[in-house]
Amino acid sequence: MAFTAQDVKNLREITGCGMMDCKKALSETNGDQEKAIEFLREKGLAAAAKKAGRIAAEGIVKALVDTDKKVGVVVEVNAETDFVAKNAEFQEFVTVIAQTIINQNPADVDALAACKAEGTDVTVADLLTEKIQKIGENMKIRRFTRYEGDVATYVHSGGTIGVMVKFNTDVAGKEGFAEMGKDVAMQVAAANPGFLTEADVPAEVLDKEREILKVQAMNEGKPEAIAEKMVAGRIQKFYKENCLMDQVFIKDNELTVKAFVEAKAKELGGKIEVVSFVRLEKGEGLEKKEDNFADEVASMVK
Repeated sequence: MAFTAQDVKNLREITGCGMMDCKKALSETNGDQEKAIEFLREKGLAAAAKKAGRIAAEGIVKALVDTDKKVGVVVEVNAETDFVAKNAEFQEFVTVIAQTIINQNPADVDALAACKAEGTDVTVADLLTEKIQKIGENMKIRRFTRYEGDVATYVHSGGTIGVMVKFNTDVAGKEGFAEMGKDVAMQVAAANPGFLTEADVPAEVLDKEREILKVQAMNEGKPEAIAEKMVAGRIQKFYKENCLMDQVFIKDNELTVKAFVEAKAKELGGKIEVVSFVRLEKGEGLEKKEDNFADEVASMVK
């Protein structure tokens, strides 16, 4: 029975074992996944197999910048418990992952897994398996973003939220720029904008928003013609809440973020343009395991 690269990938995800070990296991068992898992367990390689199914929704978001290379990265690595997320070995592992992304520029998480982990002789996938086996929890490198150029980062509350903002500027080396960059990154962390500018909001999002706002106005008893006029004003409120450059600046509610950045550019005697941003929140969208001690005891009694 033949097997494909996808079979190898699936086996790796189930067991947490290295790519070459998974290929060998499938070769030895004629592509039978269940027998391949048994083969890996018998060889003592799949101690991580049972952990791979457990939900990893804790962990940290790490931001790292190489100022010499002008490259920054934010990466989310998940674990099962907050306790492990605070473990020094886990945090060092995340730093190695971030450094690997900076230096080797993998296209995605799968490409990252095949990279040689910085400062080691093993791949990122094998290093991850080693940490799962040693620390005793399922872990997952979930996502990352890498920017080249002038960037600013901010990490909130020990890694619950990580933000990176990219700028087009000629004043990056001047005193005051780094603080301004961090302020914009903090804005993204706190206000969670969905878009950079009004022009970045997709037409279908606006159409849906207009539809909702019109129905809201009509539900308030307004005639359709009046409701449509009200929508225009309410769309401006939508922009102010959801577009970073239109948002009220958290440190000075007399300014928008756009006005704050423009004022700082003038003060530093150059140009500052916010090009893009990324905001990663730990465990965002992941189902979290809920332990109910009473239910657990009841099931044991049964």
